[in-house]
Amino acid sequence: MTMEVDILEMSERSAKFVLSDVSAAFANGIRRAALSDVPTLAITYVNIYNNTSVLFDEQLGLRLALIPLAANIEEFVPVEECICGGSECPACRVSLTLSAEGPKMVHSGDFVSSDETVQPAETNIPIIELKEGQKVVLEAIAHMGYGNQHARWQAGVACGYKNMPLVTFNKCDSCGACIEECPQGIIKMGPEGAGISEDDILKCILCKLCQGICEIDAITVSQDERAFVFTMESDGSYTIQQLIINAGKSIKDKATRMGQILESL
Repeated sequence: MTMEVDILEMSERSAKFVLSDVSAAFANGIRRAALSDVPTLAITYVNIYNNTSVLFDEQLGLRLALIPLAANIEEFVPVEECICGGSECPACRVSLTLSAEGPKMVHSGDFVSSDETVQPAETNIPIIELKEGQKVVLEAIAHMGYGNQHARWQAGVACGYKNMPLVTFNKCDSCGACIEECPQGIIKMGPEGAGISEDDILKCILCKLCQGICEIDAITVSQDERAFVFTMESDGSYTIQQLIINAGKSIKDKATRMGQILESL
């Protein structure tokens, strides 16, 4: 049986799709990989030369660490894997400088990167508001890492799934009680009684209130154990297509390494 993917919605940063003919373990593996196994660049150290703003240095550093950075990630490696031996060369380290004086709102677009291919994913992320005479001068150092190490490297956001709902109507008497009970408002009355369209079935939350309110047991609510409705979003460091592809590649690479280990035993 071949895995199937049915794209429902797709944009630069988010996607909704149905993944069929896979196990729950595989579906959860895709979710976990998107959250924790896809590498990104993030600010890890900050050298602050001048900070007369209302924020302590530590608070400022925490804000900077969560600014998504877009880059050609194939050109970078984690420091511990780099051939420089930890001396931090351009392959594992990127410097971004920030120099601002108030009055102004400092945004992520005010960063100047040492590598033009590495830039904040959004230029309008507010960092701090400087009043008259306040200054911030700093150097931010970005390294590559994985979401399972720290949230700053988490490329996937709001990644989740649910089983594909299955709702059947048998010998409906058209009383309409299920229509009033459904919190999603997706049950409609038709010529043959109540029902749910193919488009609206994806909105079902499997609450089973319609099944419970039906006095003649005409409604059965269940779920497809091998089909999953996915919703995924990217923080901007990747397009959503790249995020999903890299999540799948991560699982494939792990399976390959495991196979090699088992063969060597």
